[in-house]
Formats: sequence, C-alpha cells, structure tokens
Amino acid sequence: MLSLIDRAIGFAARAHNGQKRKTGNVPYIAHPVAVAMILQDMGCNETIVAAGLLHDTVEDTRVTLDEIRQQFGNEVADIVAGCTEPPKRKMKWETRKLHTIRILRDAPLAVKLVAASDKYHNLIHTRYTEKQIGAGVWKRFGRGKEQQAWYYRSVLESLKANVVDLEDYPIFARLEEVVDELFAGVHSQPPG
Repeated sequence: MLSLIDRAIGFAARAHNGQKRKTGNVPYIAHPVAVAMILQDMGCNETIVAAGLLHDTVEDTRVTLDEIRQQFGNEVADIVAGCTEPPKRKMKWETRKLHTIRILRDAPLAVKLVAASDKYHNLIHTRYTEKQIGAGVWKRFGRGKEQQAWYYRSVLESLKANVVDLEDYPIFARLEEVVDELFAGVHSQPPG
C-alpha cells in the first residue's frame, strides 16, 4: 500500500499535469514537491508534507476540497483549505491577497508552515528568474514588484503572528531573509 506522501505525489502530479510555473518553462509539479521537501526537511509529519504537495490543487486545478477530503482525510483537507485563496474569477487580486493575509494571521501552525514554505519557494524561484531575465519577471504576475513587496511583507507578518516559538521553525526566518533581500529598497504599495 502506498504511503500518504506517495499518494499525494501521484495525485498532485496528475492534477498539475501540463501546467508550467509563471516564472519560466518549469513543470508546475516542481513547486509542490519543493514545498514538501522543505516541510520534510523541517521534520514535519506526513500529514503536513502531504498537504504541502496538495496545497495548490484546489486553487490552481479542477480538484475540489471535497476530493482532497475523500482521498486524504480531514486533517490534510483542512490544511489545504487554509492555504487556498478564493477563486480568481470571483475576486480581484487585492481582495484575494487581503483575504490571505487576514486568514493566515490566526491560522493553525500546520497551515502557517505550509504557507510559509509555499511563499518561500515562490520567492526563491522568482529571485532566481529575476537574476536570469531581469525586472521583466514581475510582468508575469498580477501586480508589479511594489504590490508584491506589500503582499509578501504583509503575509510574513501574518505568518509570524501568534507563533510561540518562532525559532523552532526555521522557515519563518528563511522567508524573512528572502523577502528582505528580494524587496530591499522597494517601497510597499498597498492596494487602493
């Protein structure tokens, strides 16, 4: 019988089949696998690692939260739900990002760990791509670098809020380091 993580890898690979990352011609599945590796490296349990593999399936594919719940159980589904933004077709970028910032502030630690690993990997991939092609990388996103700076700085503060022993979870410091580096000297431009 396959482990929870093995089943999540297969499920995510099928769900993201044919998708590419915004920042280049990289198969999308590389992102959730990288997120899962970050979580596993921190010593997270298999439920959190599986949620890391599945964190974008509901947001970016046709997979529903009910399917995640049926296939992987309530705990994994609840973590995925905590990391899922409202649908792009129903809300504008600013509304979705404000929702995420608000939800992450009081989210359970498991959700914060998956979200922080997700944001960290997104930013290190963006940083790499920016070094390769320059500032044009920011045109691939819904908003420019100033709005992204506002979003990631705000998300970082929400993720760190209410975490008792931040030093026990190195992902928060790693995320803060890459946010500071990537957005150094960039004025945050909040929505509005």
